[in-house]
Amino acid sequence: MKFEEAARTETARNAVFISGTRRRPLLLAALAAVVAAPLTQTLAQGGNWPTKPITFVVPQAPGGANDVIARAVAQGLENSLGQPVIVENRAGANGNLGTGQVARSAADGYTFLVTAQSAYTINPALYSRVPFDPIKDFTPVMQLAVAPYLLVVNPNFPAKNLDELVAYAKAHPGKVEYASAGNGTLNHLLGEMLKKQKNVSLLHVPYKGASAAATDVVAGQLPVTFGSFPGVMPFVSSGKLRVLGVASDRPTSLAPEIPVLGKGLAVTSWYGLFAPAGTPQPVVDKLHQAVKTVLARPEMAERLKTLGAERVESTPQSFKAMLPAELAYWKQVVKDSGAHID
Repeated sequence: MKFEEAARTETARNAVFISGTRRRPLLLAALAAVVAAPLTQTLAQGGNWPTKPITFVVPQAPGGANDVIARAVAQGLENSLGQPVIVENRAGANGNLGTGQVARSAADGYTFLVTAQSAYTINPALYSRVPFDPIKDFTPVMQLAVAPYLLVVNPNFPAKNLDELVAYAKAHPGKVEYASAGNGTLNHLLGEMLKKQKNVSLLHVPYKGASAAATDVVAGQLPVTFGSFPGVMPFVSSGKLRVLGVASDRPTSLAPEIPVLGKGLAVTSWYGLFAPAGTPQPVVDKLHQAVKTVLARPEMAERLKTLGAERVESTPQSFKAMLPAELAYWKQVVKDSGAHID
C-alpha cells in the first residue's frame, strides 16, 4: 500500500513538472509578445523611429555615382533623423548580391536599399535567376536622382549628328563598332535599341566596364559608345569626344544645348531608395519626407549636378506605380538584344 501511495505521489510530481515545462515556452512567448508590442506599435505608427542607426546597403562598389549619391543623402539625413545613417557597400554579381541581402533583411525600418536602375529592373531579365523579386520583396520609398546617357563618337568619326551616324552605318553595314561596359549593360542595350529603331547594322564590342569602353573610343580604337553623363562629359568638354545627342525625349538641364535622340531612345538611368517588403508604411512615409527635404537643399542640387545627375520629385506611390512597366520594358529590350548572363 505504501508503495502504491509513493508511486501515485511521484506520478503527480512528474505531471506537475511536465505541465510546468510545457507551460514555460508559452509563458516566455507571451512575455516576449508583451515586450515587443510597444516596439511594433511604435514602428506601425512611425512614432519615435528611428531609435538606432540606419543602414543604407549599396549593391555597387564604393566611388560610383550610386555610392556617392547614397552617401550624400545619408549625411544629410543624420541631422534630421537624429541617428547615424551608415552606407554599406555589398558589391557583387552586378548588384544582385546586395539587393538579395536587403530582400532578406528584417522589415524593421533600419535596413534600406539604394540602388541603380540597371541592377533593379534589368538584372531580373538578364539573369536566369536573381536572389530577389523586384515587386514582392521591396517597398519603394522614392527615386533619388536621374542621370542621362549620351551618344558620343571619336572626333575623327565623320558623323556630326544622329542622322549622319545612321547614314554612315547604312552605307557601311556591319563595319561600325560600338563599345559598351559589357553584355546586358545599359549602354549595350541602348546600342541595340538604336539598331532596331533605325534599322542599321552596328557591331557590339563589350568591355569590362564603362571607363574602358570610353577610353578606347577616345583613343580611336572604336568609333561609338553610349556613356553616362558624368562618365563621358569630361571628354566632351575637352574635345576628346563629340556628343551626338542625349538619350531622352527632352533636353537635360545639365546641358540643354545637347540635342535629344527622341522618344525611341529615351532612356534615363535612375537611382532609387527601397525598404524590405513589410516595412510599416508610416516609417516609409517618414523616411520619404526626410529624404525629400534633404534633396531640396540647394547644396544637394549642386552636388548632384557635379555627378551628372538631377534630383527627382517622387513619392512612394508614384515610384511603385512605374516599376511594373519598367520591368516589362527592359524584359522586352533584353529579349530583343539576345543578351543573357547565366
